[in-house]
Amino acid sequence: MAINLEKGQRISLEKSNGSKLQNICVGINWGAIEKKGFFGTKKEAVDLDASCALYDESKQLQEVIYFGNLKAKNGSVKHSGDDLTGDMGGDDGLDNEVISVDLAGLPPTTTYVAFVLNSFRGQDFGSIPFASIRVYEGTPKRVTEEFAKYNIAGGNFAGHVSMVLGVFYKRNGEWKFNAIGEPTKDRKLQETVQTVTQKYL
Repeated sequence: MAINLEKGQRISLEKSNGSKLQNICVGINWGAIEKKGFFGTKKEAVDLDASCALYDESKQLQEVIYFGNLKAKNGSVKHSGDDLTGDMGGDDGLDNEVISVDLAGLPPTTTYVAFVLNSFRGQDFGSIPFASIRVYEGTPKRVTEEFAKYNIAGGNFAGHVSMVLGVFYKRNGEWKFNAIGEPTKDRKLQETVQTVTQKYL
């Protein structure tokens, strides 16, 4: 059964049978904005971008996986591709973008794997009807076991267009997850990655 993550919560990546998660996916699901006009309601596409940054033990940036770089150099991290609209017809329960990570396949020097979300067109998170992140075992097309989920719609995200979702970090050879869930003042991915480096590792 999946944990409903709270902001700032840290969890170990242990499955219900006691084994450790190795092939994980971080999936982002979000909806299009409803605009009320003179002739009724229409949907406005929302382009959110999930990205992943790899760091070494000294918090030096190694690589960023995003819509313009869909795979880590050694193939251990993969991005499903850019979703430009969100769910136009309401929540279909499926992830719009998925980043999959083979924890065992990461470079041995990688100690932090940070996930961030940016609104490409600058659409305010507070105007998006629903948005969530989930961590699960499986592939972008198959969920074997949902491990944790986190609702990122509403709350303190109004007025922001970027946020830090969470960070996987390695301690004594074991991977854990820190659910951060904090909006940032950044406008672009490069700025958000710099904020992660300075504040969240």
